[in-house]
Formats: sequence, structure tokens, C-alpha cells
Amino acid sequence: MENKAHALAAGLFVLLVSALLVAMALWLTRDVTHTTNYEMTTADGVTGLQVQAAVRYKGVAVGKVTDIAFDPREHHNVLVTIAVSPQAPITASTFATLAFQGVTGLSFIQLDDNGNSTQPPAPGPDGVPRIPLRPNPLGQISDQAGALIGKVDQAMDRLNELLAPENQAKLTQALTEVGAAAASANQLARTADHTLRAQLDPARADLPGLIRQASQTLKATEGAANDVRRTLTGVDAMVGDARQGLTRLTGPGGVLERADESANTVNRTTLPKIQNLTEDASRTIRRLDRIANTLGENPQALLYGSGAIAPGPGEPGFVAPAATGAGASH
Repeated sequence: MENKAHALAAGLFVLLVSALLVAMALWLTRDVTHTTNYEMTTADGVTGLQVQAAVRYKGVAVGKVTDIAFDPREHHNVLVTIAVSPQAPITASTFATLAFQGVTGLSFIQLDDNGNSTQPPAPGPDGVPRIPLRPNPLGQISDQAGALIGKVDQAMDRLNELLAPENQAKLTQALTEVGAAAASANQLARTADHTLRAQLDPARADLPGLIRQASQTLKATEGAANDVRRTLTGVDAMVGDARQGLTRLTGPGGVLERADESANTVNRTTLPKIQNLTEDASRTIRRLDRIANTLGENPQALLYGSGAIAPGPGEPGFVAPAATGAGASH
């Protein structure tokens, strides 16, 4: 009977301690801060964004995401509701972007302001102020990367086509014709000068023939120059396309520079935090495992500690206490 009473007391104690722990957890996690709700609607995807995700204003945490749903007025848009601290300087010129947390794939809301207004944001259809959600620059680069690579490939194909053997032969022929035309013009000038000097007699001057020869030479020169001009124009256009594509890839603020900044952020910040969090979780799991093993072997340890428990009446090894002198006399 006494053993049952001890077991009942231990059970009631465990229930009481569990209820106290639950109440303490609810009290510690309660949200007593005053916040202001804002809405954002976008036609782009919000991959990686979850409820309770952080909201940062210029990198400072000012709130969290409270709801993500479809816009009831524009069914193709996503409606995101955030709760922001009143201390955050939200104005009509404040805008939001979707930022990513390293390599985790999770997203958060990044707020920024261009300083063009000091008035509060205008309310939306539901009366809740709305903040414009702009596309992510990294997402824009990713979306345009395919088109950019296609243009670079197209420019390289045109350059290869221009440098093909048959085109090289045409270019060489055009340059040869230009040289021949220049030589013909030079010869024509010398001939004309000699003719004008030697044949001053109008009866001997053959000016119509000389003019026809000069006209033919000039036409040949003009045709060769036009061919060279068209060829050089095509080369210049292809080189410009290639230079523009390479500038977008390797220039300041380009794809390669932004990818390098993201990799450095992951190596310096995200990976060390993940490693520390993993070590803390491992230590906590080992401690919980030891506590569970102890309670499984000896549940009464919650009341009497981890020491050995003396056997009670009716249990093997029980020894009755010695009677006092007064009890023996009776």
C-alpha cells in the first residue's frame, strides 16, 4: 500500500512539473511588443519565404512575416503580411525586396528607402498600408543569364562566321581591289597630268576618253570601298555585342562579382553559425539521452535523487527498525 502511495505521489509530481514547464514556455514565448501591420503584393514567386521569417530595415531586424496567401483581388498575385515595429521609419518611399540567407534557401524581407518622401504609406484596399515589393536583383540576373549567354553565343557564332575561310578570302579580295583601285587612280592622275601638259592643242586633246577612264576607275573604287565598309560594320557590331556581354558578366556589379560576394558571405557568416548550432544541438541531445536513461532505470529518482532506495515492507531485503526500550517492555 505504501509503494502505491509513493508511485501516486511521484506521478502527481511529474504532472505538476510538466504543467509548470509548459506554462513557463508559454510565458517566455509570448509576444507583448506592439507592431504595425503592412501588406505587400507581387506577381513574382516568393520561394523560400515562410511565416515568422525576419523583416529587416537596412539590415536591422524590425519585424517578422505574419501571413502568406494569395491576393483575393488579384488571384495571380501573392499577398504577404508583415508586422513591423513602430520605431522603423516606414514612409511612402519605402520599398521591399526578397533576400536570401546564404545557402539555406530561406528568404527574408529586406526593407529600404530612397528618401523621396516622409509621409506614411498609402492604405490598400483592406485599409492596411501597402509597401511595394520589388523583384530581387539576383533573381533578375538569374532570369537574364540565359538570354545574355544566348547573345554571347550568337555573337561568337557571327564572329566565327566572319572569320570563316570563304569570308577571309572575300575580305582579302576586297582589300586587293581597294589597292588596285588606288593604284589605278594614281596612274590615272599621272596620265592626266602628262596628257594635259603634253596635249595643250584642243585638236589633240582627248578629254572625253580621259573622263570615261576616270569615271570607270572611281566607280570601281567606290564599289570596293562599299564592300569594305559593310564588312567592317558587321565586325564592329559583333565585337560590340561580345564586349557588352562580357561586361555584364565580369564588370563591376556583374554576375561573377555578385556570386563571389554571396560565396564570401556564406563562408564568413552562415557556415560558422550552422556549425555552432550543430554542436549545441548535439550536446543537448546527449544530455537528454542520459536523463531519459536514468528515469527509465529508476523513475523514483525524481523524488529521492539518483541514490539507491531502501526496500520497503514486503520487499526483498527489508529490515524492520529496532524497537526502543519502552516498546520492548510492553
